[in-house]
Amino acid sequence: MENVKLIYKNKLKTVEDALKLIQSNDVLFSAQAAAEPMVLLENLHKIKDNGVSGVQLQTCLPIGNYEVIKNPSYKDVVFNHGWYFTKALRNAHEKGNSTFTPQHAHIAVWKKLSAIKDKRLVLLCSCSPMDKHGYLSLSISNIYEKELIDAGAHIICEVSHNYPRTFGDNIIHVSQVDAIVESNRDVPEIKINPYTDIDKKIGETIAELVENGATIQLGVGNIPNAVANELKVKKHLGIHTEMFTETMIDLIECGAVDNSQKGFYNGYSVCSFAFGSKKLYDYLDDNPTVLFKPGSWVNDPFQIKNNKKFTSINASLEIDLTGQCASESIGNVQYSGTGGQVDTVLGSQKSEGGKSIIAMYSTYTRKDELGNEKTYSKIVPFLKQGSIVSLSRNDVDYVVTEHGVAWLRGLSIKDRVNALINIAHPNFRDWLRFEAKKNCIW
Repeated sequence: MENVKLIYKNKLKTVEDALKLIQSNDVLFSAQAAAEPMVLLENLHKIKDNGVSGVQLQTCLPIGNYEVIKNPSYKDVVFNHGWYFTKALRNAHEKGNSTFTPQHAHIAVWKKLSAIKDKRLVLLCSCSPMDKHGYLSLSISNIYEKELIDAGAHIICEVSHNYPRTFGDNIIHVSQVDAIVESNRDVPEIKINPYTDIDKKIGETIAELVENGATIQLGVGNIPNAVANELKVKKHLGIHTEMFTETMIDLIECGAVDNSQKGFYNGYSVCSFAFGSKKLYDYLDDNPTVLFKPGSWVNDPFQIKNNKKFTSINASLEIDLTGQCASESIGNVQYSGTGGQVDTVLGSQKSEGGKSIIAMYSTYTRKDELGNEKTYSKIVPFLKQGSIVSLSRNDVDYVVTEHGVAWLRGLSIKDRVNALINIAHPNFRDWLRFEAKKNCIW
């Protein structure tokens, strides 16, 4: 025990000294979402003073708006690459200070490493404190962190006692770490917002599709929150999900989730990362029933399929009458990312009794050229010019809006058109029929 304490002490550095380990042309990977090492990232732009340049920073769902992200004057020092955009990266993209990296979650690292095979890898991560055996937990994100460590990445670790100690394939020994920076900052939180009557209606419809004994994958947002609330009456649900959320605690504590009938890791909730409130982080701390495994494994369709009745619930920004889903861009503007959507959709359809559900509102509003609020349909004859097709029409299964369910599995284009028009907002159905006929969408 004394030996590991000495190793830890020798690797403990100031932020400035830790960042001196970064060299020109390195490829840095920041841990995902609430696990990002905020103190390190707040100071990352200062590597310019060390004469460092040409560094890539690969992020996924970044929370903070750091100087190195928002200030284009640093783009020759550190240029931002995003697997999943947030507002900070969208703003940086407009300024020419970031670019998007297309990927599926389960092969994101493999693809990236194929493209940068001659570069030095550095992982910037957050960990919970070291235990008496010299091990640190990667805490609330293992989406790609452990995979990078196994690939030989150098590790600069920010340790905070506020981060929960979690279990799974997410433990590293202090001897593997290159530098440790200690901080007392809180873990970033997101609160659950009250959902609307429309969210509730969609949630009720989706809950009817989820069978007792199903294994579920949920995201975050008003619709997933509404779905989770409606699932409280179900029995013997299981969890195998990229993201573990606070609403999943409610399902476990009310008895709807017991992980008893998954057929794969029975008795355990499986995830890759978590994001939520202090209630969530407290629940995860020292909880051996929640396993944090690499995204390359959790999101692998060939692993997902081992869960019985696997039901994936994802969202889309727009869908055309043939079933193509634009889930990550608004026209040519990159808004978010593909994430694990395709992974979970394909995995669900390989699962015994599985289902894939795309949930969306039927309409959205925005201001026109005169500044007046105008309502538009999210079900359209054609996707906006430049839209990214996140989920091809070949892979779409169920689509749910507040107006019902369209089951597209195995349907021809003609039948898909009718099914999707039936769940569009009534004000747009005649227009959609007209456009379908006019453009021979059948």
